[in-house]
Amino acid sequence: MRSPRRLLLVAASSLAVIAGAGLPSLVQAQDAAAVSANAMRPSDPWAHEISDIPADSAVRFGQLPNGLRYAIVRNTTPPGQASLRVRIDAGSLMENDDQLGLAHFIEHMAFNGSTNIPEGELTRTLERLGLAFGADTNASTGFDETVYKLDLPQTDEETVDTSLMILRDMLGNATLSADAIDRERGIVLSEERTRAGPGLRSVIAQLDFFLKDQLVPDRLPIGSTSVLANAPRERFVEFYSAYYRPSRATVIAVGDFDVDVMEAKIIATFGDWQNPAADGAEPDLGTVKPRGLEAGSYIEAGVQPSIQITWVNPPDTRPDTMAVQREGLVEGLGLRVLNRRLQRLARGENPPFIGASGSRSNLFGSAEVATVSAVYQDGNWDGALAAIDQEQRRIVEFGITQEELDREITEIRTALEENVAGAATRRTPNLANSLAASVNNDEVFTAPETDLAMFEAIVADLTLDEVNDVLNGTFTGQGPLIFVTGPDAIEGGDAAILAAYEASQQTEVAALEAEARVDWPYTEFGTPGTVASTEVVEDIGTTFVTFDNGVRLTIKPTDFTDDQVLVSIRTGTGFLSLPTDEPTAALALGQTFGEGGLGQLTAEQLETVLSGKVYGVSLSADEESYRLSGTTRTEDLDLQMQVLTAYLTDAGWRPEPFERARGQFRLVLPQLDATTGGVFARDGSGLLRSGDARWTIPTLEQIAEWSIDDLRNLVSSDLSQGPIEVIIVGDVDVDAAIQSVAATVGSLPARGPAATPTAEARTSSFPDGVAQPVELKHGGRPDQALGFVAWPTGDNFSDPREARMVRLLADVLRLRLIDELREGQAVTYSPQVSATASGTFEGYGYMSAAIEAPPEKLEGFFADVDQIAADLVASPVTEDELERARRPRVEALRRSQNTNGFWMSELQDAQTDPERLPTLRSALSDMESATPADLQAVARKYLVPSEAYRIQVTPRAQAEAEASTE
Repeated sequence: MRSPRRLLLVAASSLAVIAGAGLPSLVQAQDAAAVSANAMRPSDPWAHEISDIPADSAVRFGQLPNGLRYAIVRNTTPPGQASLRVRIDAGSLMENDDQLGLAHFIEHMAFNGSTNIPEGELTRTLERLGLAFGADTNASTGFDETVYKLDLPQTDEETVDTSLMILRDMLGNATLSADAIDRERGIVLSEERTRAGPGLRSVIAQLDFFLKDQLVPDRLPIGSTSVLANAPRERFVEFYSAYYRPSRATVIAVGDFDVDVMEAKIIATFGDWQNPAADGAEPDLGTVKPRGLEAGSYIEAGVQPSIQITWVNPPDTRPDTMAVQREGLVEGLGLRVLNRRLQRLARGENPPFIGASGSRSNLFGSAEVATVSAVYQDGNWDGALAAIDQEQRRIVEFGITQEELDREITEIRTALEENVAGAATRRTPNLANSLAASVNNDEVFTAPETDLAMFEAIVADLTLDEVNDVLNGTFTGQGPLIFVTGPDAIEGGDAAILAAYEASQQTEVAALEAEARVDWPYTEFGTPGTVASTEVVEDIGTTFVTFDNGVRLTIKPTDFTDDQVLVSIRTGTGFLSLPTDEPTAALALGQTFGEGGLGQLTAEQLETVLSGKVYGVSLSADEESYRLSGTTRTEDLDLQMQVLTAYLTDAGWRPEPFERARGQFRLVLPQLDATTGGVFARDGSGLLRSGDARWTIPTLEQIAEWSIDDLRNLVSSDLSQGPIEVIIVGDVDVDAAIQSVAATVGSLPARGPAATPTAEARTSSFPDGVAQPVELKHGGRPDQALGFVAWPTGDNFSDPREARMVRLLADVLRLRLIDELREGQAVTYSPQVSATASGTFEGYGYMSAAIEAPPEKLEGFFADVDQIAADLVASPVTEDELERARRPRVEALRRSQNTNGFWMSELQDAQTDPERLPTLRSALSDMESATPADLQAVARKYLVPSEAYRIQVTPRAQAEAEASTE
């Protein structure tokens, strides 16, 4: 297997493909983590010890006498915080047939009682330290690893020592009580129900096809429901004893601490860990079988339509070296060119697919595969098949051009230079996750400077012939194996797929014609504007500027992320300008606007002419404005402002991306019917706005009537009138920001006022309460259902402190639902509780609770929620509950305040709304001063039983069966 190579990953991540397709992405969507064929075994050295690639010198690598490894890095972004990861070298591939799903089940049980931590106390202990369950306290199980994750809000002695003690107890002292296992079964089965759906079943079918007679398809981490429901404690103990051992553990610590001190703590905490049981066996993954041209398919309602042509080879188990990195990069450059060509087809008129891509991937340590895949629409699987086959053959037969290669080299160089520029401010959780991934991939963990140096060394003598020679060998191996998924049966079945492929093979391909070069024409917008006024807000480090044409500029320089600058231009009235009685084409805005290009440039021409620059463009509508935004680096701020101003004044509004968006809607809407969450996502938002069309998902019939003209007419007039607000946050100089804005939007003619919304448009109402739940139906499994209840609350601006008390009350409600429904009754995997408050619509807000559960449990859910709500009204929450709710929320806010995104959001309207800055300043003090009486007061005000609105999503199959027996 060829492990994921860092330069190839950069090559993939820095190219945005319109829509990907294929098995790896589908598997990731189902939370099935990838695994490396040569993932580090207990006796292996660190990857850098057998490589010619130097490891990042900032990392202290070590190993204890008991075999446990550790990697420690000091990192101060954000300050005062740390991330701990422990990777256990064992996952679902290590299970026996009578243990299917127990690797993941044991991950749950590690949180449910150990020698020093009673059952139910672990998450409470961490909550008191400020770690939120789920967000800061989590774990995941993949095919060959289990990773435990703690993100610490502080690095004081108590927090660090307690967290390390907890991890040590989870890994070596879990009690695995039979009673606790029985109590947890319902929770794990709920998680299985949540994940089970057409997408996962499609993934299993694909794995069965591509990895014929191999182990992986029979070892998905979620496991077997029969084993999960019935496995005795002995099976758990066997797996835990065999695989939870220091020689299979790697501790990773990243954060704002002294490395010597952290190392001493790790040694003291984990040094005495011993496991006398025999080490568990490594799995036999099977071997790649000789195969020729074959076709397969999986058809089910709700499955994404996709097609893949794949060639399979044995896994590449070579260590990570410069030579292997060179191979991966050279091939990756060629694949990037293929993906751009496929993207061009998807962007064209009458495209053969919605999106397509070519890739090389590791299928879970069992095979190395090269794939060309596409997402098709309207049953056009054969057209998509012909298109990807012919593009793959074209690039192999005629190769790529020097101009194409140079562009990709430039793009990757820019991405690597960005990584170097931001190296000192990499965020601690991301760094910890990257370190853990490098262990699993048996890959040298390198510094960004090393990655750039390796890249430059490789491309210095790279020739076009070398890239084309490598591409000649990319799509080879066992196969080709063709697999089609979709909701509709294929006439003629798999034989028809083979026939369509063979017919496409008879079509000759020709070399691609070169595209004409263009220049960037949007450099001047008029005479640069002059500054009319300036105000500095010292306590939040922000400068307010007003130009003579009325443009308002808000600038906040930060040092949170080196060389990152966020920019937004807000104008218009957003949702306030949309009709309330019928869904509109505005739903397609995000997929259409940027891809529509500019008046003088298509989106592809824009990307070509600006190759090597860092910029972004997206347009979104919020409740009261439209927002053009992009992320850039310091040196490209002028260009970023030019791009956004060009889109503001000369958007292209081309029809092709709009038609592609309509095709995506035609794809997605039917898929939503197959799951409880999909049905709720489709229908819930409209119901919670009393049918207001601005929040209602349209029908297929309504979408069919839309046109690009409808969208342009809805939006363009709103973009062309009303005040302009520019917000710039990040690694930026105030004077440079002023100059950049003066030369762009500051030079535009003065604009009149925004359109005045109607009284009806300014209203949004929560529905009247219902005693019996509103009934929605889904087309999935008969054991899947969803319950939801919400109470109307207030908006976010009339009384900001009260809105914050409602959020804290929601957090306490979540704690009680976890205790009752998850830990007590084992009804559901994870109760979802939230508080929503509008910043625009007076009086609109709600607090909600939802669970996934079997249909027969929903009545009990509604009764339990009602009882908990009544208790919150009748009695104050306890001080411990308040602290467990408040401390994680306070720490999360403090973390957020060290991000550019937080300030980009919070500084909106700061110059025109006199309450904006006072509300911002009071956020922490409001939460820190909250009392049990405060929460009881909002509970009494809002948790009114008669005002509760209830929804349940239950299986259509069950309703039809009941109807047939009447």
